[in-house]
Amino acid sequence: MKLEEKIDIVKDILKDRKVAIGFSGGADSTLIAYLSSKVAKDTLAITIDNHLMPTGFIEHAKNMTDSFNIKHEIIDINFYNDNNFLANKADRCHTCRNLMYSQIKEHALEKGFDFICDGNNISDLVVDRPGILITYAMNFNTPLIEAKLTSKEIHEYLDKNNVAYSRSTTCLATRIPTDTPVTHEKINRISSCEDYILEKTNCKIVKVRDFEKFSICEVDDIDEIINEDRFKEINDELNKKGYKKVALNLSPIDDNEEIIIDYNECSFSYNLPFTINMENTKKNIEEIKFSDENEIRLENITIHKNGTVCGSDFKSYENALDAFMKILPKIRRNV
Repeated sequence: MKLEEKIDIVKDILKDRKVAIGFSGGADSTLIAYLSSKVAKDTLAITIDNHLMPTGFIEHAKNMTDSFNIKHEIIDINFYNDNNFLANKADRCHTCRNLMYSQIKEHALEKGFDFICDGNNISDLVVDRPGILITYAMNFNTPLIEAKLTSKEIHEYLDKNNVAYSRSTTCLATRIPTDTPVTHEKINRISSCEDYILEKTNCKIVKVRDFEKFSICEVDDIDEIINEDRFKEINDELNKKGYKKVALNLSPIDDNEEIIIDYNECSFSYNLPFTINMENTKKNIEEIKFSDENEIRLENITIHKNGTVCGSDFKSYENALDAFMKILPKIRRNV
């Protein structure tokens, strides 16, 4: 399916509705807000200020909604007041989204917006993001998933239409290893270090992973860092912030996520980075031919508990990929 055809699907979903969007100003929610501003009856963008976002996050969200001429409201939820979140357990993204989405849904319904959606796209379903379970549990609509849009396609469309979006909208708590408590001091240090690198380079995405006295810097353009003088400046600054050792991840950040399946002789396979909740997955699938505790077999696709999805008898790569994308939203992962 061509990109414009997928965009038309999203427009048709939003058309003449009262649309509320969980809005971060990142590419995904920006696309929905942009399209909704053109076809929806009314649009409300709702941004959560959790006190843990990158510098300029709220200001950018305000500027974007102003440019689309849509309603925008900010809900303040201070995550520092939530001890469960601060504990930073392995299910932290699940906890975070539960806190945010419950408030977004309540606020949207109070304002009379009955079509509530988020910016999850189809490529979000093949990475380790357990927060998607909250999207399902709270019955948020997912137009980008329905249209089978990937991150790469979304960026392509926004760039082609000169629609600005932020490439830095992830919570700074994600820079801290799980089972390590989140504190004001850690978040402030991470934020100041990332701001420094952004200021000194032309990088658009910067993440400073915090390991107490040790840090790992991840950027989207490594060439901006590896200049000897510039790296020394960054190293010295992060040393001043308390990091005794500073490392650079040589794998650049790439947010142009797409889905590429392993296809050969009419068959395909894909290994998801999580295990499957078989019972919850079966509840979403009608065409089951066989199932047990380890696998679910459909007509020509098998879902394995370990996260492997495979299929056979597909005439082309495109047919196999389309079938895989159709089954992805029905799969329920373990946290």
